[in-house]
Amino acid sequence: MLHIRVVKTKGTSRSVQVYRYQKGDRVIIKHIGSGSNDEQIKALQAIAKVFIADYTKQTSLFEGETPNEKDVLLSQCTYIGSYYTFLYDIIRDVQHQIGYTLLVDTLLNDLALMRIVEPASKLRSIELMAAYFGVHHRRQRFYESVPRWSALKNRIERQTLGFAKKQYQFDFSLVFYDVTTLYFEAFKSDELRKTGFSKDGKAQQPQILVALMVTPEGLPVGYHVFPGNTFEGHTLIPVITDFINKHKVKHFTVVADAAMVSTNNMDALLEEGIHYIVGARLGNVTTELFTQIDSALPREDGCTIRLKTDKGFLICSFSKKRYNKDRHEMEKQVDRAKELIQQPSKIKKQNT
Repeated sequence: MLHIRVVKTKGTSRSVQVYRYQKGDRVIIKHIGSGSNDEQIKALQAIAKVFIADYTKQTSLFEGETPNEKDVLLSQCTYIGSYYTFLYDIIRDVQHQIGYTLLVDTLLNDLALMRIVEPASKLRSIELMAAYFGVHHRRQRFYESVPRWSALKNRIERQTLGFAKKQYQFDFSLVFYDVTTLYFEAFKSDELRKTGFSKDGKAQQPQILVALMVTPEGLPVGYHVFPGNTFEGHTLIPVITDFINKHKVKHFTVVADAAMVSTNNMDALLEEGIHYIVGARLGNVTTELFTQIDSALPREDGCTIRLKTDKGFLICSFSKKRYNKDRHEMEKQVDRAKELIQQPSKIKKQNT
């Protein structure tokens, strides 16, 4: 890297030079010229910049800056690591805006922050916070703090709802609902941690089932924890009714996926007067209703129909992409069946 310096010579004259450092020594690359006043020196410095640009074939990163003689040289430094302080400050600022920093201690906020950056166990997260951000927490403090955190659930939900109402005009009119599983790196079950259907593919390890409700913007506003062997379809009604009663909600619509659909759930939602939008499996509808859909739905991409049923309105849409995929899969099965018919000897092998 080349630098420009101005040095005094005889009398009032000053010299402009271009130099670089090589193994800690200053090496003069070019003597640009000498001047006796500031105007001449500025002109010589401009010439020096042009020379550096021609010599190095690159422009200055910080235009207009002249390196100081006291600047620290990269060759004199030793890299010892870096921290992602900007990322830490941004997420902490969001936590502060929502109000979490006023409700819970720093450790819990940092554990939530670390969960966003790199999900890991709580003890592992303490180590990662030190490595990523230079933030240190004692493991003993974690063991002392954990028993107090479960009592914060309702306060945190109220604080989050207040933020959602203020910043996103959340009015309970539309809430998205889903569940997931969180497994533990252990093989011992208890009253809450139980083995069950694992979305993480960890069927042999105990888990818990977490039901979560979010706003249309994706901001969580409520959650419940169930034993790991709970069927996810059984969580919808108790979670929704508890949420409505707790916050005295008058107008409410829940959106859920097809796993939540059951006759009992829909009957319970209708009985409670709760509006719902849920995914439906066409394989579960009656033959009569399926025939009605087949005759009424146009085969044009994006077209929809709305049919009234005893469980509410059924909205069906046609997707050209999905149609082509299903048709391709069906044709493959038909071709395979024809091949087996033509070569009966393969049928036994196919069954095994």
